[in-house]
Amino acid sequence: MGVNYTTEADSFEWDIPDSYAITSVVTDHADSVGDRVAVRFLDDEGGREERTYAEIRDDMNRFANGLESLGVTEGDRVMHLFPRHPDAFAIQLGALATGSLLVPCSSMLRSKDIAFRADDCTATSIVVHESLTDMVEPVLEETPLERVIVLDGSEDDLQGEGWTTVADVMAEESTDYDGPELAAEDPMTINYTSGTTGQPKPVLHKHRWQYCFNRINAPYWWGVDEDTDLEDELLWATTGTGWAKWFWSPVGVGLTTGATQLIYDGEFEPDTFLEIMEAEGVTKLCAVPTQYRMFANADLEDYDVTLNDALSAGEPLNREPIERIQDAWGVTPRDGYGQTETVALVTNYPGIDVKPGSMGKPTPGVGATIIDVDDEEPVEPGEIGEIAVPVDSPAIFDGYYEKPNLDEQKLSGDYYRTGDLASRDEDGYFFFEGRADDIIISSGYRIGPFEVEDALVTHDAVAEAAVVDSPHEERGSVVKAYVILAEGHEGTGELKDDLQSFMKEETAPYKYPRRIEFTDELPKTSSGKIRRVELRKEEQQKHGL
Repeated sequence: MGVNYTTEADSFEWDIPDSYAITSVVTDHADSVGDRVAVRFLDDEGGREERTYAEIRDDMNRFANGLESLGVTEGDRVMHLFPRHPDAFAIQLGALATGSLLVPCSSMLRSKDIAFRADDCTATSIVVHESLTDMVEPVLEETPLERVIVLDGSEDDLQGEGWTTVADVMAEESTDYDGPELAAEDPMTINYTSGTTGQPKPVLHKHRWQYCFNRINAPYWWGVDEDTDLEDELLWATTGTGWAKWFWSPVGVGLTTGATQLIYDGEFEPDTFLEIMEAEGVTKLCAVPTQYRMFANADLEDYDVTLNDALSAGEPLNREPIERIQDAWGVTPRDGYGQTETVALVTNYPGIDVKPGSMGKPTPGVGATIIDVDDEEPVEPGEIGEIAVPVDSPAIFDGYYEKPNLDEQKLSGDYYRTGDLASRDEDGYFFFEGRADDIIISSGYRIGPFEVEDALVTHDAVAEAAVVDSPHEERGSVVKAYVILAEGHEGTGELKDDLQSFMKEETAPYKYPRRIEFTDELPKTSSGKIRRVELRKEEQQKHGL
């Protein structure tokens, strides 16, 4: 699929059906292509299961009936904490069918994080996998949680009143469900941000969110539109069930379009993932930059893959893996940008000439732009500003759940400010520069950390890097790089000199790191994003501030 960007952007119109809800969409797919496999599930022990659209619809309705019998009603908050699972969609959709709001949680969280979320949104129910009940049990007495529903659970997993299993909830329930009539403007999920600063925030989305993914993410990122023959496609998004990305792709593209998708429950190991891609015939892959970087170090030519699209999200993708995968497979990884609060705001849409390091161009219909960090005026090409979206765009969230003060801060102006900085070139391509609070001002120059990090990791000695501002008496701040070395390299003074000379050639000279510190690890959020705020605090402390 090739997209004429100007034509698409000029002609795009929103037409959101009032009655749109992801549960009714899946029901429609079950009625029209019920025998089509929706989920092809694999695990790391060789297990293999499939679910058709008709089976997902039936199990969705059985679970909804069971929840209703337990007292779950419209407007309740239902948390879930389980790994990739063949029944994940049925459980999520079943909860949504009752009119409840889903509150996804990642297995990378801790008990205190579960408690925070349960208290913050006053959730009364949680669906938890039997392997993760130890994360929930310690906090039950201090939270509003009343019901614990154990996936893959047995009687041995039940630890008291209010505990049951998914199997028991669904047992003997009808495959027909007469629940509330859901619509596009009904609330759907509360997705907590991963939080590079402060406590995670409860991002509220309505069912409209999934329609926007179908209109935006599917054609302008995944390359799936009305002309796509879904019988020839197998989609694989490597995300987990607890992340907003699960709703971006497995739900927002896979289920809304009626595609078949692969779900693999196993730890990431490059050769294993490559073997799966080859054996299963994956045609469209969506992975995170770390995974692409590790793929790029494997023997890609040894795998006969059938990819026609490779998509990247989560943080900017460096040039090296793009070029390596393009050389090996003839497929150019296409970056996309968005947030928990949005759909894909900027993408390298199908058919675009990908500029390495670029996020792409704003997706049609969304209205993403770059404005000055201090006012709401657009910046000129080449200048760094903040990515922003008009507050009336359908493609952004509906506020923070029961947080009017946060809504006032973020949604009271003309634009929703993403907090992410970018620049735009003369051709309209966006380039990520860092978080708004990550920007480095040195001797009057505004320097985004990503460009420096991106250049650093192209050096053979650098495996990973994070760049922050470091206080300096004369310059105000200078660029400081924390560097994880590649195997076989030592952090010597000579190497620091070499890296600085290298960077003066790779970037504008004023951007090179005047200070370099070698480290074994970098502080990160549970979703893998670098917490530069911690590194900045460390720099402040080192300089007595």
